[in-house]
This record gives sequence, C-alpha cells and structure tokens, in this order.
Amino acid sequence: MEEHGKSQVHFFKGLLIGGALGALAGILFAPKSGKKLRSDIKEKGKEILKDGKEIYADASSKAKEIIGEVKHQAKELKKEAEDAGEKIADEVHEKIGQVKKVFGR
Repeated sequence: MEEHGKSQVHFFKGLLIGGALGALAGILFAPKSGKKLRSDIKEKGKEILKDGKEIYADASSKAKEIIGEVKHQAKELKKEAEDAGEKIADEVHEKIGQVKKVFGR
C-alpha cells in the first residue's frame, strides 16, 4: 500500500513537471511573431514583478508589526524584572535588619 502511495506521488510530480514544461514549450514555439512573443514575455515579467513587490510589501509590513510587538513585550519583561529585583532587594535589606537586631548590631 505504501508503494502505491509513492507511485501516485511520483505520477503527480511528473504530471506537474510535464505540464509546466509543456506550457513553456507552447509559449516558446507558438506561432507568434518574435515581437509579439517578446511583448507577451515582457508583460508576464511585469505581472510577476508586481506580484513579488506586493508580497514583499505585505511581508515587510507584517515583520514591522511583529518587531513592534516584540519590543513592547521586551519592555514589559524588563519592567517586571526590575520590579522583581527591587522587591528582592527590599526583602534582603529587611532580613539584614532582622539579623542585625538578633545579633545586637
């Protein structure tokens, strides 16, 4: 059964790759003039570039949001650590005072 699944995966990979190569061959060997073919390729290139810029802008925006949130959380953690440190220092000073009272210093 496992071999059957693997063979299906290989079949669909081959189908996908063959389809992509067939589409590319169709574009390159289509009965279009060189000028028309170059124009089509140029338009597809512009579309791909536009899509890439949109993806980059979205990713950049999301990255900035994440960085802002991380900075905010870091500040919160720093404040909590400082507060905890001050509390511990106060407790230590209190304990030192109690020890001094016990030993009469």
